[in-house]
Amino acid sequence: MKAIDLSTGQTVARTLSVAETFLTRGRGLLGRNGLPRGEGLLIRPCRGVHTFFMKFPIDVLFLDGANRVVATVKNLKPHRITRIIGRAKSVIELPPGTLDASGTRAGNRILIE
Repeated sequence: MKAIDLSTGQTVARTLSVAETFLTRGRGLLGRNGLPRGEGLLIRPCRGVHTFFMKFPIDVLFLDGANRVVATVKNLKPHRITRIIGRAKSVIELPPGTLDASGTRAGNRILIE
């Protein structure tokens, strides 16, 4: 799978893994040493994330049911937690700097294919 920002035309993630079971959502990116450029993790359902026990920062996209961006967090450092985003149905975790590079912001629509 991949994620494309339809508002900017930029590819947000060329390779998008999916975590949608209890186990895969709970594990997320734990145990990894980093997230290479062009990769991302789609977590669904999800309304908030943490980076406890992670070794690297991430950018985070919160998406509603129509895959519209309802919130973003840039450069979320290890051992932090986001607020709960009530309208979010899913989250995409990305390498830091991805949101700035793609121009992705609240209100943009993300195509996941």
